[in-house]
Amino acid sequence: MIKMLPEYLTARIGQWSDATLCGVLIFISGVLMSTQLVIVRFIDDDISVFQIILFRTLFGLLAISGLIVRDAGTYLRPNRPVLAILCGSLAFLASTFFYLAAKELPVADITAIHFVRPVFAALVAAVALREALQGSRILAIVAGVIGAAIIVRPGFVEVNIGVLFVLGAVAVQSWNPINRKLLSKSDHPDTVAIWNVLTILPLATITSYFFWTTPTWSQVGWMALIGLLEIGNQRILGRAYARGDAIVVVILHYSRLPIAALIGFVVLSEFPDIWVWIGGAIIAAASIYLTVQERNKEIK
Repeated sequence: MIKMLPEYLTARIGQWSDATLCGVLIFISGVLMSTQLVIVRFIDDDISVFQIILFRTLFGLLAISGLIVRDAGTYLRPNRPVLAILCGSLAFLASTFFYLAAKELPVADITAIHFVRPVFAALVAAVALREALQGSRILAIVAGVIGAAIIVRPGFVEVNIGVLFVLGAVAVQSWNPINRKLLSKSDHPDTVAIWNVLTILPLATITSYFFWTTPTWSQVGWMALIGLLEIGNQRILGRAYARGDAIVVVILHYSRLPIAALIGFVVLSEFPDIWVWIGGAIIAAASIYLTVQERNKEIK
């Protein structure tokens, strides 16, 4: 029975609609990303974010080395290498801004502010990929933005440098959902994840040189865990973009807020205020509504 369980689960998951599977993958991605930010908050006072990214990349590369050895011809030869390198470069900048923000803001706040990104990314996807931007998708975008605005409360809460770092991440990530969707049409999801790592590695090595501090074994262990979480996150995201429209995947990222709030509370005792929960409820409802609507379209 135990031996049959993986095959049974695989068969069951294979029966899911693209929208349902995409929603589950984005949920898992949210857990992995939020956990990374929590770990960064533990160690970034003593070591630079560039070193964290460097060690994260090294251990992530080690984790997927078996894939590369098994089929280097597939994973090391992307059909669109320039686009793959661009995707990795933007990911490096986004990671830098995210980790800098983690020093200044609670995990839930970072996630909430980051939700301004789907507004721009969804519009770009509609133009660049000719994906429909109407009906349930517009409603979900509007609801998500309202929820994020309730949490951030611009004009009512003091803006610190952490907010600017998150906005920097948003700026460089605006095109990455489009890049990922384009790559998903020509390359294996793991090829995209591997090239993400291969692109970030030299960038992190160069920047770490100027901010180097010899890490302790404990810090190395935490950074190794971050690396495993990130490579898992990249592989999961690659499959999510392959199964759903870029607009759908981006909007489903709204579900990351309640995930981040829960993890921040359990691990760091960062208890979100009432506005985070109100905004999070609106955002979660928008994500669930979108998933249901997309699934209904597939059934029809």
